[in-house]
Amino acid sequence: MSGEIEDKPQPLMAHLIELRARLMWAVGAFFVAFLVCFYFAKGIFNILVQPFKWAVDWAGLADKSVELIYTAPQEFFFTQVKVAMFSALVIAFPMIAAQVYKFVAPGLYKNERAAFLPFLIASPLLFILGGCLVYFFFTPMVMWFFLAMQQDGGDGQVSIQLLPKVSEYLSLIMSLIFAFGLVFQLPVITTLLARVGFVTSEGLKEKRKYAIVIAFVAAAILTPPDPISQIGLALPAILLYEISIYTARLIERQRARDTLAREAADAEKNAG
Repeated sequence: MSGEIEDKPQPLMAHLIELRARLMWAVGAFFVAFLVCFYFAKGIFNILVQPFKWAVDWAGLADKSVELIYTAPQEFFFTQVKVAMFSALVIAFPMIAAQVYKFVAPGLYKNERAAFLPFLIASPLLFILGGCLVYFFFTPMVMWFFLAMQQDGGDGQVSIQLLPKVSEYLSLIMSLIFAFGLVFQLPVITTLLARVGFVTSEGLKEKRKYAIVIAFVAAAILTPPDPISQIGLALPAILLYEISIYTARLIERQRARDTLAREAADAEKNAG
């Protein structure tokens, strides 16, 4: 039968050997990507600083150079290590996800494999979409907000300039990228739960008011303490929740059509 599991049951040792092989491929891909990214860590960091440069232009400070500092001898070295690890995880994710899929695929039915594979593709794409939103819009907006608090000095005022530490700037942009990337996984998670029957569109609609509150609470926890980034994360989360309700409704309609088709086929078979 087409829905049956193709692979025969294997002993525990065979599964452990397979798991070790998949882990070696995943860790090896991450390690190679880390070495390459560490070699280019300064260039990658300069790319991550670009939103700060845009914020400087927006604040009308284009005549001033963008400066970041580090206050401990080892700070910039460990910042480069973090940059390399972050970049390596992004680059190696397709290989890591492929190894996870290859490990679990033999235990899935054919229809489950067909249902799981699109989400394996959609998940990194949505994460990248969230990261791009952070890079091209929210990080410049957040940095512009902080730059607006500077004082030039004179007329009885002291000069107060924003000089971010390299480690703190990296932590800021990485936390924003991860926060938005995780929030953008909401349609994938809810669609998977709807496929297995754990959630329904009606249930999601009934819990909408709680989801809105949770979205703002999560935004307050995951983002810096400024209203721009918090509202900027909460609003896409609410929009993605509405998209999740719509996708759950589509899945329910498809399931209803499949049930009717199956019942019609059974009735025709019994009549014959």
